[in-house]
Amino acid sequence: STGAASEAQLPTPRITILGPGAEVIQRWSPVARVGLYVPGGKAVYPSSVVMNVVPAQVAGVSSVAIASPAQRQFDGSIHPTILGAAGLLGIDEIYAMGGAGAIGAFAWGVPGLYLDPVQVITGPGNVYVAAAKRIVRSQVGIDAEAGPTEIMVIADATADPILVATDLISQAEHDELAAAVLVTDSVRLADRVQAELGRLAPLTPHSARVDISLRGIQSAVVLVDNMAAAAEFSNVYGPEHLEIQTADPVEMLDLIESAGAIFLGAHSPVSLGDYLAGSNHVLPTGGQARFTPGLGAYTFLRPQQVIRYSRDALRAVEDKVVALATAENLPAHAAAVTARFVEP
Repeated sequence: STGAASEAQLPTPRITILGPGAEVIQRWSPVARVGLYVPGGKAVYPSSVVMNVVPAQVAGVSSVAIASPAQRQFDGSIHPTILGAAGLLGIDEIYAMGGAGAIGAFAWGVPGLYLDPVQVITGPGNVYVAAAKRIVRSQVGIDAEAGPTEIMVIADATADPILVATDLISQAEHDELAAAVLVTDSVRLADRVQAELGRLAPLTPHSARVDISLRGIQSAVVLVDNMAAAAEFSNVYGPEHLEIQTADPVEMLDLIESAGAIFLGAHSPVSLGDYLAGSNHVLPTGGQARFTPGLGAYTFLRPQQVIRYSRDALRAVEDKVVALATAENLPAHAAAVTARFVEP
């Protein structure tokens, strides 16, 4: 499913004809080499292997390397589940390294490990990984600073408080720094969700982690006057995951501008997107959804414009190019055109 959704993200090359013999070709060229980060601190994430590798392969990347933290229980090797997922996808360049160091290694290479630098680094991680990706952006491309996870649920009085609470807990399970936010215009729903959080959170196996996340300053229940205000709040926040559990989720969607991934209705939980929805779970955090997308095949593609003019086509626009170059006091620019029509 991730492969099919990634293929849908591939742009179609186009040729724009501006006149006889004058054309601009829009093509999309994959980068040659990428470094994919798969976290491995508090959990094991074979799903992140799939989410990183498949879009890169669909885009046509020829060289793929994976880094994932070394595991003490496996004598310093990568978790075997990660290795198995990588093997099934045909990846044979894998490094047991994690954190900010892994990001730096990908960006500049490590000759002693025969690790060549990459052009793009993708993948989720902790705050140190996210900070490192920010630092290396002048050296390599990145998908986004995909740090500690976030879930925002926009819900009205029709929402099921148990489902809302369950979904908030599901993301709080990732990390003590995970953000779980409910935005609602219903005081009754807010009270019921908080009651369900108090009942359900202690029952989950990672309850200690969940409790810290839900009590952290990054998590909250936000009361708004109406659903328009809820959408406005969400757009300013720019959540990684946005669930809309309202009477008419599609109508609410029309008000949403900024979100990494949007889950509509009571039967589209974030957990579905984490694994099998077909969407990608490597998404921007920290408000970056306001200006950057989640990981996709397009992350590994560079749009390139190819310009091709015939002699007659250039001649037809010679005067205009010369006029613009003269207006900018760049006579050599004009000469680069007129020289082509000087008789020997």
